[in-house]
Amino acid sequence: MVAVDEKVNVIDVVDEKAQYAGDQLQDTARLLGCSPQEYLEAEEHSKTIDLAEAAKRATHILDFHEHDPNFNRESIVRLQAFINHPHLSQNPDAHAELISEIKVEISLLTENSPYAEVRAVVSNKDDESTSAGTIRAWTIGLLFVVLLSFVNQLFSVRQPAIRIEGAVVQLLSYPLGKAWEKWLPTGEFALLGSTFKLNPGKFTQKEHMLISIMANVASGLPHSRYIIFTTWMKKYFNMPFAGSFGFQVCVSLSMNLMGYGLAGLARRFLVYPSFCIWPRSLVTVALNQSLHEDQSEAVPGPFKRLYNMSRYKFFLIAFASMFVWFWFPDYIVTAVSLFNWLAWIAPENFTLTAVTGLQKGLGFNPLPTFDWNIVTHNVDPLVVPFHVTFNMFIGVLLGAIVLIGLYWTNTYHTGYLPINTNTMFTNNGSQYDVSAILNDKGLLDTEKYLAYSPVYIAASSVVYYIFFFAVYSAVVSYALLHHRKDIALGFRSLFNTFKKDGRQTDFKDIHSRLMRKYREAPEWWYLVLNAIAIGLGVAAVAGWPTNTSVGVVFFGIALAIIFTIPTGIIYATTGIEVEYNVLAEFIGGAWQPGNALAMNFFKGFGYVTTAHALSFANDLKLGHYLKVPPRQTFWCQVVATIVSALVCTGVMNFQITRIPDMCEANQRDKFTCPNLQSYFTAAVLFGSLGARRVFGAGAQYTALLAAFPVGLAIPVIHYYSTRHLARTHFLTKIHPVVILSGGHAWSPYNLGYMWPAVLPGWISWTYLRKRYLGFWSKYNYVLSAAFSSGIAIAAVVIFFAVSYHGAEVDWIGNSPERGCEASACTRLKLEEGEYFGPRVGTWVV
Repeated sequence: MVAVDEKVNVIDVVDEKAQYAGDQLQDTARLLGCSPQEYLEAEEHSKTIDLAEAAKRATHILDFHEHDPNFNRESIVRLQAFINHPHLSQNPDAHAELISEIKVEISLLTENSPYAEVRAVVSNKDDESTSAGTIRAWTIGLLFVVLLSFVNQLFSVRQPAIRIEGAVVQLLSYPLGKAWEKWLPTGEFALLGSTFKLNPGKFTQKEHMLISIMANVASGLPHSRYIIFTTWMKKYFNMPFAGSFGFQVCVSLSMNLMGYGLAGLARRFLVYPSFCIWPRSLVTVALNQSLHEDQSEAVPGPFKRLYNMSRYKFFLIAFASMFVWFWFPDYIVTAVSLFNWLAWIAPENFTLTAVTGLQKGLGFNPLPTFDWNIVTHNVDPLVVPFHVTFNMFIGVLLGAIVLIGLYWTNTYHTGYLPINTNTMFTNNGSQYDVSAILNDKGLLDTEKYLAYSPVYIAASSVVYYIFFFAVYSAVVSYALLHHRKDIALGFRSLFNTFKKDGRQTDFKDIHSRLMRKYREAPEWWYLVLNAIAIGLGVAAVAGWPTNTSVGVVFFGIALAIIFTIPTGIIYATTGIEVEYNVLAEFIGGAWQPGNALAMNFFKGFGYVTTAHALSFANDLKLGHYLKVPPRQTFWCQVVATIVSALVCTGVMNFQITRIPDMCEANQRDKFTCPNLQSYFTAAVLFGSLGARRVFGAGAQYTALLAAFPVGLAIPVIHYYSTRHLARTHFLTKIHPVVILSGGHAWSPYNLGYMWPAVLPGWISWTYLRKRYLGFWSKYNYVLSAAFSSGIAIAAVVIFFAVSYHGAEVDWIGNSPERGCEASACTRLKLEEGEYFGPRVGTWVV
């Protein structure tokens, strides 16, 4: 009996030791921000590097990540201590344990992604035999390119618009791919001298990602639609030449191909570097992983439980939940979308509604929404790091403080206007009628302008322009200060590629090393695309009576070249895109005043080319993460771009010629074109009227231009004031560009569209990620993908099944607003016949 008891005790001791070892492994892995499996892999690899190699790798990591806000601060401290330790190389035996630990961490950071959020969804291994550009992937991809282009273009002019995003295509294409795998024959056929397999076998992640990349191209509609609509339609500029299909195709293909060509040339700055995380792309990768997951490992999570539910099952549950719930804020009880409960207390009280109102106020409401679509309006808190969400929130709050100061001091006569709106006004507080200052050719009539009124904007729009101007210059100084080494490496790699075979060898992270196995798309391919795009753009401007110089093409491209890299770096590291529409309008209107169409072309070739380049760069990163051969990524994007442009152009012609009352306020199917109206107004005010009359010498808003030098200085001040602080200091988490980006998130939006993202962001990135990394890694991005997919599918179903047929739920829960939230109020009033500002006929012309 004693012997048995001793045996049992020995087993218990062994179990306890195993449990202790397991707990110690979990704790060590959590400290390094990795899974136990990743730790064990790094530990095994660390045995293959010596002390000198470890020091070399640590120095390289510090050179590129020391001031990286996304990099683990504690890792920086440990690596610095390792490099600066005076006795390690002299007496390594005495510090064997310390050396062993740091070698494991260095192996983790160099043999896997240096970012935990990337490690969570992107594998550091690649199977070269896995197919990507199969006939199956191309067929399904092109099918969805046509579908997305048709649906998104058709409903882009609806209020509210209906959009199908790439995540939805990834969800819908999966069963099609699996059905093809199961039911189609496995025979081969010849095409253009090559042999293809009709059914290449298992539907792979690479095929699926290729389909998603094509869908992403189609989901971004060509900017040419704005130029074509406003130029052609009688309601706007009424220039019939824009109805030419040749003109339409030239403009569409030119702007889209230019963006992709520029993205290809910038990939050494925005795609290959490991610090370019592209947070939004991780959601796409996570959904891809969840759909193709073969097995599900149990992970510890909240409530001291193990969670072994597969990502796919979790996705389906979260998707179904959001699909059902979204019917309430979108259709059944729309009051919970913007939950304006504070304003409902006293809807006629101006101060209460101005401060707390979510429709026309500042949105200071502690519980502003139950709608995930509102929560993610500015940032998706599950996708971008929490410091980005919080910086954005601080920026919106700072904008609110400036806005309140402007409004209650009646600066720029804003007290006579609604506090938060993007509408433009006359000097008596009425809405500005742009047709009142134009002649029959759509150009400015100076006499009419002097007899009418200068433009006045609300306090929220003043804040919007102040922070927009500041962020433009801040992007440049921030990128040069924080990423000059990365930019230099990109140029060096770009020059080296012309000497070698095109393969990139300057980037040392694991994903770039894995991608070296595949043939690169050479730089001259992208240069040819750019040349074709320039040719089509020049043809569109010169071949039709646009009254515009072809110089707009080249000056617009120059703007895109200047800003694509710094803007792309900010977008790739934070998930926040700085848009250059206002700057393009400002420069274009000043460069060729009085010509709205010239300004539109400049805006298209400047701002839109930049926006498209960043979108395409994001797609290139998706291919980089999934190890899709670069040449296959190139061709799938080019073909998808051309097909999408042709389909959208055809739909545009149908909309303009076949849909009755198009863009009219009472259009029966809600095709009221709100974005087109805003575009036309901007074209007139910045093009026909000209930026000089709004922001030039002696104009109403000249002082706002001071935001440019201030924005340039802010990153410089922040950089040098935090340079010598400990890497763990909270001030190092401040991101000046993101804060300034938050400052212009007004007019007509407000704090209620930003504040709801803070709590879920903190729960995800600060609480769950630090305490339950395995749980967070497994489910966080899948939850984001499920919610966005559920909303998109529900919105389409609600429109086609209910709204399109005129069915409504008519009750107070769908029309709760009264008083100042139903019709905007102002703090100050004018007597009948009075007006503010300069006297009639004395303003700047």
